Amino acid sequence: MTAPAAAVLVEQPRVAARRRAPLRTVVGAALGLLVVLTILLGPWLVGKDPYAINIDNRFAGPGAAHWLGTDELGRDVASRIAHGARSTALIALGAVAIASAIAIPLGVLTGFLGGWLDLVVTRIVDLFFAIPSLLVAIGVVGLFGASLTTTVLALGLSYWPFYTRLVRSAVVGIRSRPYVDAARVLGASRLRVIRTDILTGLTPLVLVQTTVLLGFAILDEAALGFLGLGVQPPQASWGSRLAESREFMLSHPELALVASVPIVVAVFAINLLSDALRDRLDERRVS
Repeated sequence: MTAPAAAVLVEQPRVAARRRAPLRTVVGAALGLLVVLTILLGPWLVGKDPYAINIDNRFAGPGAAHWLGTDELGRDVASRIAHGARSTALIALGAVAIASAIAIPLGVLTGFLGGWLDLVVTRIVDLFFAIPSLLVAIGVVGLFGASLTTTVLALGLSYWPFYTRLVRSAVVGIRSRPYVDAARVLGASRLRVIRTDILTGLTPLVLVQTTVLLGFAILDEAALGFLGLGVQPPQASWGSRLAESREFMLSHPELALVASVPIVVAVFAINLLSDALRDRLDERRVS
């Protein structure tokens, strides 16, 4: 096979990948926009009190008065989903912010400096890796009590070990690159090398990983809520909505279905957008 023919064969999958990427990006962006609009405008569009109880109208079907029907207490399901989206988004963003605030500085310092600091932090991370992250979150909730604030803290503390190891591994790879050695030879201080070279090379990883963690946080908030360890009634969240529908899965399965659809849509959108972001950053790095 000639070299030009081989190049054409190699190029064909790349062209196909470029054709597939826009569809994935468009779908992810559309679903993500739907989730964002639900968070920002959903409560206003629904226009119902998510805490108003009407026992005489419990388990009502969808209609003009109640778009998604009512729950076991006669509360408007659409309103509780819309208001719960804000609580879930706050939990996810807060958890990712806590994990990033701990993991990025620790990962950069341990990966760049090494030595005893690297040894100590690595052993602590290994200790956390022996325990599933959800169990760590359950332990924090059990220690401080279930609430929105505790859920944020619990998820943030359960994510930082994995994130720290990921950042450290990336920094170890970046610090051995020629341009970092050149900066050291030219007399750049450690702080300058970290700021101009290490953090710059680390930015794509941080962007992608932060996006991925948002999806994990939404799923784990739902898991904690389903176990009754997340946001507590009557406050609304997607996880607490799952917990409230748990007792009626056999008699009224539509309640659990309606509660789970927003979680699936949000996580699916985040996964699509994170994949598209990763591909885009890889293309820019190669070019």
